[in-house]
Amino acid sequence: MPAPADAVLVLEDGRTFAGSAYGAHGTTVGEIVFNTGMTGYQETLTDPSYHRQIVVMTAPHIGNTGINEEDVESTRIWVAGFVVRDPAIRPSSWRSTRTLDDGLAAEGVVGISGLDTRALTRHLRERGVMRAGIFSGPALVDASGRRRTDQDLLDEVTSAPVMTGADLAGEVTVAEPYTVEPVRGPASGTEAVATVVAIDLGIKSMTPQRLAERGVRTHVLPATASTQDVLALEPDGVFFSNGPGDPAAARHEIELLRDVLDRRIPFFGICYGNQLLGRALGFGTYKLTYGHRGVNQPVMDRRTRKVEITAHNHGFAVDAPLDGESVAPHGDGRYGRVVVSHVALNDDVVEGLECLDLPAFSVQYHPEAAAGPHDADYLFDRFVELMTKEPSTDAPSH
Repeated sequence: MPAPADAVLVLEDGRTFAGSAYGAHGTTVGEIVFNTGMTGYQETLTDPSYHRQIVVMTAPHIGNTGINEEDVESTRIWVAGFVVRDPAIRPSSWRSTRTLDDGLAAEGVVGISGLDTRALTRHLRERGVMRAGIFSGPALVDASGRRRTDQDLLDEVTSAPVMTGADLAGEVTVAEPYTVEPVRGPASGTEAVATVVAIDLGIKSMTPQRLAERGVRTHVLPATASTQDVLALEPDGVFFSNGPGDPAAARHEIELLRDVLDRRIPFFGICYGNQLLGRALGFGTYKLTYGHRGVNQPVMDRRTRKVEITAHNHGFAVDAPLDGESVAPHGDGRYGRVVVSHVALNDDVVEGLECLDLPAFSVQYHPEAAAGPHDADYLFDRFVELMTKEPSTDAPSH
C-alpha cells in the first residue's frame, strides 16, 4: 500500500484531495478560491484582499521566479493557504532571494502541492467557492498519535466562519496614517497637482505609487477614519481601495463615503471601493458563485466601447441596472443619475459605476495591478482630471 499523503485538502462539501506539504506544516482554514493568472503569484500572495482565503493557482507550474523584495503589494503574505500543482524545484530569476516554498514557510502559510488543481477548479466552478482546510504534518494526527479521520478534518472546516457578512477591512488596514509624496512634487521644485485621502481597506502599495507618478500626494488613512479626519487634510479627492470581506457589512465606510458624496468631493474607488460606492448610492451587492480572480478578464468601457484585458480579485459584485441611466436609490434622489460604466464580457457583471451629477466613479477591477495588464492605467488620469477641473456650481439634476 502507498504511504498516506503528508497533506490533505478538505472541502466543505466533503470532497478531499491528497498531496504533499508545501510551505509551513500545520492547519489552515478559509474560503477556497481559484486564480487564473499564469504569473504574478507574489502579488497575489501579498494582496490583502485575499485575507482569510485559500488560493488555488490554476496555472500548473508555480514558483519558477522565486520570491523577491520588489514585487510585494504589502508588508506580508495575506492568503490563508496556497494550493499548487507542480512547484518549481528551484527559482530561475536573477531577482529571486529565496524559494516560494521557503517564503511561505517563513510566514507560517500552510500550503499543499501535487494535487489535481484542474479537477479542483472544475469542482469549484460547478459547486461554487466554499470553506476548506489544508492539513499537513502534525495536524493529521490526534493526541494519541493516530491519523485523524476525514470527518474530524471536515468538522474543523465547517466550524470556520463564512465570508458572507464578514467585515474584514479593520483586520488588514494600516495601523497609522502615512503619506506617499508625488514623484514630481516639492522635491523637484514643483507643487503636487492634487492631494488625495486614500482610505485603506486593504490597499495595495502600487495604488499610491500610480498616483504619485501623476504628481499626486496621497495621505493613506485607516479604515476607521472619520469624516473629520478626512476633511482635516483638505483633500482634492478621496479614494477607497480594494479589500476583503462582504461590502454589506462595511457600515462605517459606507457612511463615510456618503459624507464625501454629500460634499461633492471627487471620489474614485477600486474593487471593494466600487462595491461600497454602489451601496452608498443605494444599490445592493451579492456574492458571485466563484468570483473573478486573475489577470485575463475582458471588460468593456462603455464610454469608449474599448475592450480592456484586466486584473481581478473579487467575490462580490454590485447589483445595478446594466442599461441606461438610473437614479441612485438612496437619499430621495440627492445623488442623481448613475450609469454602469464598465461591464464584464464573460458574464455581464457590473465592473464600474459613474455618477453623472456628482464627481464620483469606480471600477471593480485593478488598474494598478503590477503583474497584470496595464490597459486601464487611464483611470488614474481620469481621477486626476476630475480633481483638477473647475467644480460645477449647478445643483444635481434628477
